[in-house]
Amino acid sequence: MLDSVQNSTLEILKTAGKIADNLQIEAYAVGGFVRDLFLKKVSKDLDIMVIGDGIEYAKILAKALNVDEIVEYPSFGTALIPRKEMLIEVASARTEIYDENSRKPEITYTDLKGDLARRDFTINAMAIAINGPDFGAFIDVYGGAKDLKNKILRTPLDAKETFSEDPLRMMRAVRFAAQLKFNIHDDALVAMKEIAPRISIISQERITEEFLKIFATDVPSIAFYLLQEVELLPLVFPEISVLGGVEDLDGQRHKDVFHHTLKVMDNVAKLSPIMRLRFAALVHDIGKPSTKKFIPGTGWSYHGHEEVGRRMLTVVSERMRLSRKLRVYLKKMTRLHLRPIALAQDGVSDSAIRRLVVEAEDYLPELMLLCRADVTSKNAAKIKKYYSNFDNVEKHITEVYEKDKLRAFQSPLRGDEIMALLGKEPSPLIGQIKKVIEEAILEGEIENDYESAKSYFFTIKDSFI
Repeated sequence: MLDSVQNSTLEILKTAGKIADNLQIEAYAVGGFVRDLFLKKVSKDLDIMVIGDGIEYAKILAKALNVDEIVEYPSFGTALIPRKEMLIEVASARTEIYDENSRKPEITYTDLKGDLARRDFTINAMAIAINGPDFGAFIDVYGGAKDLKNKILRTPLDAKETFSEDPLRMMRAVRFAAQLKFNIHDDALVAMKEIAPRISIISQERITEEFLKIFATDVPSIAFYLLQEVELLPLVFPEISVLGGVEDLDGQRHKDVFHHTLKVMDNVAKLSPIMRLRFAALVHDIGKPSTKKFIPGTGWSYHGHEEVGRRMLTVVSERMRLSRKLRVYLKKMTRLHLRPIALAQDGVSDSAIRRLVVEAEDYLPELMLLCRADVTSKNAAKIKKYYSNFDNVEKHITEVYEKDKLRAFQSPLRGDEIMALLGKEPSPLIGQIKKVIEEAILEGEIENDYESAKSYFFTIKDSFI
């Protein structure tokens, strides 16, 4: 079983086993490490479970591995050994039971079978003994190897009980389904739908972490379709859940925004590994439901949905506990995602291109990629036309870049010189004047050079004094 393990990892397991022998306790490699052996994947983490004091065991193992400090979690009987090559987590065999309304589990220490039973899925409930006499022995109490072969996600015990104990396991189920391309067992799907509201006891930080892991999968839409199917999506991301549905008036139908959104996200996933861009693809149209309007003779309209979506992301970001940097990025991409196609028309001024370049900042390449991914038509002629338009926009952008060198655009007339010319100390006024000069350049009223900016300053300075 351990024949395929890298030599360095094998040595760690042997060392860990000898320490367990000396302490006269049982120790096992468990969880994702064992699962990845079957999948022929190199695991970046190693989970060791001991029948005994996991923290004390971790201290001894860390010393043997020349690691000075460990991270302890006494409430859970676990510890992390932070090695650069491989993160090692040591845990005491335990069960975790969540009270009906509590986010903190009650911990009870147990034996090997009891520990494996409390795990989320059978494919994560396999173990390999690392004690000397039994080193390498494979333990599969709940049929995880068979489920791996059949690509099934099944819970070791009753699905309702397993998900109820830790409702985050429902999020993990859809994430693993997307990550491994596995099917969730029917019993598990039924249980998830039945107890979906119990997800409310899980902290937002844990839920958001699962979303970010979903974005890292090759086909993130798999998870979102499942979340919608088991009625979890309205609870964990209601703004996405309500995107679905199609209306038909006067023979005119609009596209299903939910399906379109997930297609855009998958398109981005094919083109880029950048998590924030995949997230932007998911939220770029969240303003559509509240702006949808049928105009007789014209059809369906979502006028202003980009701005409405931008404002909605303030609430979404706060609820999901997103970092300020990610929050700003998502709002920027949502607000600008229609801008490039609007600039594809003939006769668009350099100033309009300049404004997009400045507003998008360093994210312009990602914005253009999002725009291309936003083309989900099945009409080959339309796709060709849209892509040709984006090519023209990118060509125009390049021309403006070369002409104006706008990558780090600022007024050629700097703030300190404006202060000297006015004889004033630093104040908001100086920034306002500098902004007016920059606007004049963006609008094409003056050239982007020092002399033009200075001359323009003298024509406007009196209005600020």
